[in-house]
Amino acid sequence: MKIAPIELTVQRAVKRYGGVVALSNGNLDVRSGEVLALLGANGSGKSTLAKIITGVVAPNEGDLRVDGQAVRFSSPHAARKAGISAVYQELSLVPDLTVAENIWLTHEPLRAGTLDRREMQRRTADLLALFSGAMRDSLSPETSIHTLPPDEKQIVEILKALSFGPRLMILDEATASLDSRQVDRLFNLVGQWKRDGMAIVFVSHRMEEIFRLADKATVLRNGESVGTRAIAETTERELVGLMIEGMHEFERRPPSAALASAPVRLKVEHVTGHGLHEVSLELCDGELLGIGGLQGQGQSELLLALFGALRVSGHVTISGEEARFKHPKDAMQKGVALVPGDRASEGLLMIRSILENLQLPSWREYGVPIRMKKAERDGAQVAEELRMVMASLDAPVNSLSGGNAQKVVLGKWLLRSPHLLLLNDPTKGVDVGAKSEFYELLNQLRDRGTAILFYSSDDDELLGLCDRVLVMHDGAVRAELAGDGLNRTALVAASMGAAG
Repeated sequence: MKIAPIELTVQRAVKRYGGVVALSNGNLDVRSGEVLALLGANGSGKSTLAKIITGVVAPNEGDLRVDGQAVRFSSPHAARKAGISAVYQELSLVPDLTVAENIWLTHEPLRAGTLDRREMQRRTADLLALFSGAMRDSLSPETSIHTLPPDEKQIVEILKALSFGPRLMILDEATASLDSRQVDRLFNLVGQWKRDGMAIVFVSHRMEEIFRLADKATVLRNGESVGTRAIAETTERELVGLMIEGMHEFERRPPSAALASAPVRLKVEHVTGHGLHEVSLELCDGELLGIGGLQGQGQSELLLALFGALRVSGHVTISGEEARFKHPKDAMQKGVALVPGDRASEGLLMIRSILENLQLPSWREYGVPIRMKKAERDGAQVAEELRMVMASLDAPVNSLSGGNAQKVVLGKWLLRSPHLLLLNDPTKGVDVGAKSEFYELLNQLRDRGTAILFYSSDDDELLGLCDRVLVMHDGAVRAELAGDGLNRTALVAASMGAAG
């Protein structure tokens, strides 16, 4: 099936969110019958550029042209009318609807002005047949989305984008949830779409996939497009070099001599499940061990599993004793604390007071009825230690800035004096001043002997703070970086699955 030709160019695109510049100089050029890989490290601006092209966000500046005509998409619907469709890693499916209803949502086939359900079922069956042999035979147009595993949800998301008949398709980390058979099938389809004249923008964290699928690659660094290379004329090393060239290396605090003889607080052996594959690590008292890699590689799942929120196989020991946590409260009793990735939904009761939030993990210690004077003294002490900016302890958490709200999440655990602190991207969305205070606190905790397992999507934090960094890729630990080997080139290369 021949697809109408398209040429898309983006020049000097800028996107700001308040004082944060997500994209400072985004440039891209792709046309029919071409696969363009878009790559860069965490925070480089890949997803922002993709969302500008698809009308999800509006640029503050820049020139976007389709077939030579200047355009500015006000919504994804406007982009789809121009023949541009996208598949994102964050799924847009409605759980309570069927496969067919999700695929055709907003553009259902009609007959005489009413939904033609039979036609919708037929078209859906044709789309599902594209992945025949790579999914369960029992998957049908009438299957409810909430019953599907992640890989099949991702396939439905791909078919949904395809149902709009796009001239240009953006695949943003679309293979992350797929197994090898499904990836092979998708790549076969991409090859066919390319021959039919479709243009494809492929965002991936897997260097092997980029060299297998793409014709050329555009690299972003710190929100700026820094180069485009023909895949046949470049190497993994050159692309990694473009991703990090000119970025300064951080000087880390020298590892404490005491670490060499510090007792092992946490030992993890062959932990598997929920996307994790044979993860093993050791963490000593007073050590800050980083977890790196591009986002969505199993870092959050590892932290949740260690906190008893996910059931996995393998062995975990804390202070030499086997830990089989069935619930986070079991982990808390062993001196484990978790600062979650989403403070609003997982870490705080936003409409409750600061004091109530600080008490959440420790309320039993204040008795029934609660000894309010002691609770207030403890709350005031931790607020002072963390330098919280607030009206009073009685103020609701939703009155605080993002940085101060995150201090409440951390403060509630400091009241318990944890021996093992698990941090899930704790400075995301936090201002520079609060970050600096947070780094200072981490160093104080290390000096007290707290063992810290620290996932960050900010490579600079990992390079500047950590004693060692474990790089995760596809749910497994791909590399351990320490000493002179803990540098930006090694970190980015391991994150992308490139050869060192």
